[in-house]
Amino acid sequence: MSMASMDTASPQSKGPAANVKPTMFRLRAQLLDQGRSNTQLAETDNMWATLKVYASGGENGLHTHPYEDHMFVVLQGSARFFGPNEETADLGKYQGIMLPAGSFYKFLSTSEEPLVLLRVGCQAGQGDAVDRLNSKGEAMPGDSKENGRVEMIPRTNAWFG
Repeated sequence: MSMASMDTASPQSKGPAANVKPTMFRLRAQLLDQGRSNTQLAETDNMWATLKVYASGGENGLHTHPYEDHMFVVLQGSARFFGPNEETADLGKYQGIMLPAGSFYKFLSTSEEPLVLLRVGCQAGQGDAVDRLNSKGEAMPGDSKENGRVEMIPRTNAWFG
């Protein structure tokens, strides 16, 4: 399909949609032996898509995004998601979870192979969608030790996609 056939507005359109173009992307990322990675796939002012890779056993800390609705779909491996009261949901390949703004959660990789997730988020409310808060309501940066960040070690010649 050509880009011309995918335009969302005709050349005769007036207003903000007249110059809108689609963004093409590929689901491809290097697999890891340790740590986690984020590959930004596409982004608009209100929505973003990221491919996330976690080494076996990778996890993050309990947190919420108060101004972002988002979802995860497992593309490889499996994960266990936890709520604030230790409730759990086990997800395998092609299963997902929707997390409305303000939902507390954490997850860990439960497979021996690296976990690959598609994450799609969108603005919810008037705050900063990148805000991440721990269970005490304090800022919790994504690259913090509290959020389980460890050194990333890529797996040689191993790729998803």
